[in-house]
Amino acid sequence: MPLRGLLRELDGLRIAHLSDFHLGLPSRGEKAVERAVEWVAHQRPDLTLISGDLVSHPRGERKLRELLDRLPACYAVLGNHDVAKTRDPFGRRSRSYDFGTATLLANDSRTIELRGRRVQIAGVDPMSYMAGLARPDELADPSADLRILLCHFPRVIDRIRPGSFDLVLAGHLHAGQICVPLPGGRLRLAHLRWHYIQGLYERPAGVLHLSPGLGTTFVPFRFFARPEATELVLHLSA
Repeated sequence: MPLRGLLRELDGLRIAHLSDFHLGLPSRGEKAVERAVEWVAHQRPDLTLISGDLVSHPRGERKLRELLDRLPACYAVLGNHDVAKTRDPFGRRSRSYDFGTATLLANDSRTIELRGRRVQIAGVDPMSYMAGLARPDELADPSADLRILLCHFPRVIDRIRPGSFDLVLAGHLHAGQICVPLPGGRLRLAHLRWHYIQGLYERPAGVLHLSPGLGTTFVPFRFFARPEATELVLHLSA
């Protein structure tokens, strides 16, 4: 993953990006989440970053804590399902969250040292984002050598000023979850009008990585929209 202005000390930095667990409801997605966590624990990346929708029902709280405790250097934000802002009739808001060794970010940030350089991880709260009250730009630390923003919603990349963050990580769309293959591509039934679907997008405000996620909503399976756990390896852009 090329990034303009990346310092040489941070070249090769490895970030595991996970999203959309949706634990607590019967789904094939739970197995995908378990396999993803096992893989990340084996890879031992420099950072593990999770971009929301962790639990869709309180039954998933215990499983979430068990999984998070296995992830190295883990930071996460919540998504709309975590706060029950969804049309999914099966979802229920969790009573509480126990993140264990992981760090939950909600309109705040942490700045840590990696390879002798200062790396900031900032996170957007979904309730304030959906209400139009979030101000991600104000979270940016100008003195950090690398600034990463976590937000469940990918359109945040169009709402921040250029130069605020180097990298934005998001989820939410499940790569469409239920897709119909067509000669010219795929018809993504869950999100027909979205410009961002999955993968990397370079925009004036920075680089967005949009995770296809791991779990499911509404129906307990995916079709032509594979779940994914992603390892991003940062490199200096030529």
